[in-house]
Amino acid sequence: MEQGRERGTPGTGPDGTEATARRPAGRLRRGLLAALVAAAVAVPLAGAAGPQAPAPPPARLAPPAVAGLDATYAAHRANAAEAARTAADHGYRDRAATERALAARQLLYFDGRGAGLVTEVLGDLAHADRVAVLVPGSDTGIDTYDRFRATAVALHQRLTREAPTGVRTAVVAWLGYETPGTVSPSVATTGRAEEAAPELRALVSDVRSVAAPRARVSLLCHSYGSVVCARAAAGLDVDDLVLLGSPGTGADTAADLRTRARVWATRGAGDWVGHVPHLDATLFGTTVGFGTDPVSEGYGARVFAAGDGGHSDYFAPGSPSLANLTRIVLGHTQEVTR
Repeated sequence: MEQGRERGTPGTGPDGTEATARRPAGRLRRGLLAALVAAAVAVPLAGAAGPQAPAPPPARLAPPAVAGLDATYAAHRANAAEAARTAADHGYRDRAATERALAARQLLYFDGRGAGLVTEVLGDLAHADRVAVLVPGSDTGIDTYDRFRATAVALHQRLTREAPTGVRTAVVAWLGYETPGTVSPSVATTGRAEEAAPELRALVSDVRSVAAPRARVSLLCHSYGSVVCARAAAGLDVDDLVLLGSPGTGADTAADLRTRARVWATRGAGDWVGHVPHLDATLFGTTVGFGTDPVSEGYGARVFAAGDGGHSDYFAPGSPSLANLTRIVLGHTQEVTR
């Protein structure tokens, strides 16, 4: 499909003017609207941009393996501790406090430079039969990491309670890409997602190499994170791909993602993304907007209930969305409510 073009057959308007003569202006209007709409996707998620604290480069390690997983965690914890000391020495007290907390956790990766990158594991990944990988949306970095981590904690706690006897679970909170900023042009395009896709593929490969054989892996993608997951989806070795509060994926249909995974989508009744026009258009040589609504019938995803929650409530304890996400991750797909 040509981007920015209305579906249908060209014709004439009431005044006899060919419809094609009016399309350039219409495309521009739709492109501008798409840019504004996509920028709005980031605003409720964002805080102000955090300080750019100095930090050491990340630890250079071989890809994680079961035998060396503890050593991997230890190396990245040490790097986070060093980053905390560096941040404190330069007066970045809030950043230092966050990094000190991270230095006590299971870090599969850590890079304190700039906005920061973190991959944290909750649970015993080396023996997990069910693994959820969480991909965040806009304006997520070390300075806002606790908000993202809270979603992983909520899911991990519920998985631990509801997993059948003998089934072990883990959650991977993957802040593995530079998320677009609230007011940056990148928030309206798939550019950051294209850059992030190879990193997400590598992360899933690492998870597969460490987790239990034939583990079930689910990818849970929130807001702009759904664009990242869509760009990485083709050939990705995951069992489920879940789009939460998605502004669109840049694909017209779930089939266009070219994934073997079951594709799920949901949106809370209180999520303002439901009022966003799902557009894409070519503007100055760049495609802006993310196209088809993933919860629409035409997209073809398995749509499930999320209750009355808003854009940041998909992992809220006690919510229908968290209950359904737990069922998806555990493989209890017949129990997912629609």
